[in-house]
Amino acid sequence: MPITQKGDAFTFDENFFIVSKTDLKGHITYANELFIKISGYSEKELLGAPHNIVRHADMPKAIFKLVWDKAQAGDEIFAYIKNRTKSGHYYWVHAYITPIFDTKTHAIIGYHSVRRAPNPKGIAAIEPLYQKMLQAEQTGGIQHSLSYLNTMLSDLKVSYAQFIFSHE
Repeated sequence: MPITQKGDAFTFDENFFIVSKTDLKGHITYANELFIKISGYSEKELLGAPHNIVRHADMPKAIFKLVWDKAQAGDEIFAYIKNRTKSGHYYWVHAYITPIFDTKTHAIIGYHSVRRAPNPKGIAAIEPLYQKMLQAEQTGGIQHSLSYLNTMLSDLKVSYAQFIFSHE
């Protein structure tokens, strides 16, 4: 597997992708070999588990709200996500999350995520933002954190997607 470890951080080769699928409630229905390997969980432990089994405490809950709101509305979204392994280590991903639609009814029947190795410049830009969002969450909750994000994006005159892609 194309995984390396440096201290508490795992990274993976940019030519490989982490892939998972979930049901409508976010429970994992598919995990590819790289996801299984880097997460440290067995396939049996992952399947049926909530995807937030890999949620790292350094991640603002507001980012997950943003991701879920977009996906549940039928939109795709890109995000930088810091995940936690079973052993307590971490790995960053540049995630592409999209709803899965039923071909006949066009109803959303699940979600699909493809994650690739993030650009270190992107992580350097996003970490301070996420730290400030976490501070905002601790004092005023998720809405306060989202307000901080929206104000910052408004000041920069960019969308979240534009911010993400400007640091690629």
